[in-house]
Amino acid sequence: MSTVSVVIPCYKYGHFLADCVKSVLDEQEGVDVRVLIIDDASPDDSADVARALAAKDPRIEVRVHERNRGHIATYNEGLLEWADGDYVALLSADDRLVPGALVRAAALLDAHPEAGFAYGRPLRFRHGGPLPAARTRSTGSVVYPGHWWLERRFREGTGCITSPEVVVRTSLQRKVGGYDPELPHAGDIEMWMRLAAHADVGYVSGADQAFYRVHGNNMSTTDFGGQLDDLRQRLVAFDSVLEKCGGLLPGADLLSLAARTRLARYALRRAYRAYDRGRTEVVPVDELVAFAAECLPGGYTALGEYRALLRRRRIGARVMPYLQPLVLSAVADRGREWLWWRSWKRRGI
Repeated sequence: MSTVSVVIPCYKYGHFLADCVKSVLDEQEGVDVRVLIIDDASPDDSADVARALAAKDPRIEVRVHERNRGHIATYNEGLLEWADGDYVALLSADDRLVPGALVRAAALLDAHPEAGFAYGRPLRFRHGGPLPAARTRSTGSVVYPGHWWLERRFREGTGCITSPEVVVRTSLQRKVGGYDPELPHAGDIEMWMRLAAHADVGYVSGADQAFYRVHGNNMSTTDFGGQLDDLRQRLVAFDSVLEKCGGLLPGADLLSLAARTRLARYALRRAYRAYDRGRTEVVPVDELVAFAAECLPGGYTALGEYRALLRRRRIGARVMPYLQPLVLSAVADRGREWLWWRSWKRRGI
C-alpha cells in the first residue's frame, strides 16, 4: 500500500480544519496517510483546534510556530523536512480533497514511475456555499512527457493547476526543491514547471480531485493592479525556470520567447479590453503597455493586440464601448476567450 504525506498549512483557518482533515483521513481508503498540520502562529484558536484533532487520531502531527514565518517557509517545512511517504500533497486548511483523490493519484504514480507528479480537475466552490457534486470514478489517466507539458506552459503563459489537486513523488520533491521564496505569488507554477523539467506529468481523467475554496482571502487577486502584478510574477517564474533548468531543456531561448510573447499579448489584450468595457480610468493601461515592452523590447508593437489598442485609442475611451459590437477584433477576442476556456476545462492541461 502506498504511503502519502499530507501537509496542511494553517493561518487563522482553524474553523476549516476539521472538514479538511476529514477529507484526507476518512475519505481516502486504499492508501496509508499521515497528516502534518503546521499552524503559522495564528492569533486565534487555530493551534488549539489542530491539537484537539491530533489528540483523537495518531495519524495527525501538529507543529505550531512561535512567530509567523510566512506561507512559503511553512510549505517548504512540510514538503522538504517532514514528508517521508512515497508521495506528498500540500492542502490548504480551507480546501478539501475529493473522496478517493489520493488513491487515484497514487495508483497513477505507482503504475508510472517516470511520472513525477499527478494532478486532476479541481472543483471551485464559493465560501459559504455548498460543495459541488464531484465525480469520483476515473475514466483512466494520461502521462504527458514532462518537457512537452512544460513547453505548453511556456506557450500558454500560464499554469493549469490551483494546488490542492496535486500529488508529488516525494523523492522528486526533495531533489528539485520546494517553493521559491522569491516568488510569493507565482511559486506554485514555477515549482510545477521545475518538476516537469525532471520528470513526466500524470493527469487523472474523469474524476475530480479536490475542492478549492474561493473567497476574499485567497492569495490570487482579481483587481486590475493585481492582474498586472500577476503578469509580472509569471514573467519572473518563467525566467526562474530557465535559469535553474535551462540546461535540461532544448531550445530554451525559444521557450523564453514564447512565454514573453504570450505575456505581452495578455497585457496588451487587457489594455485594449479596458477600452471595450469603458474601464480605462481603473485599468492601468500605460503600465500594461510598459510591461509588454519589457517582455518584448522592440517587438511588442508588431503584435496584433498592440494594433488593436491603437485603433481603440483613435476611437476614444468614451465612444469605444458603444462601437464594440462593430469592431471585428473585439468580437474575435470574445470568441477566443470562450474557446480557450472550454479547451482548458475539458483537457486540464
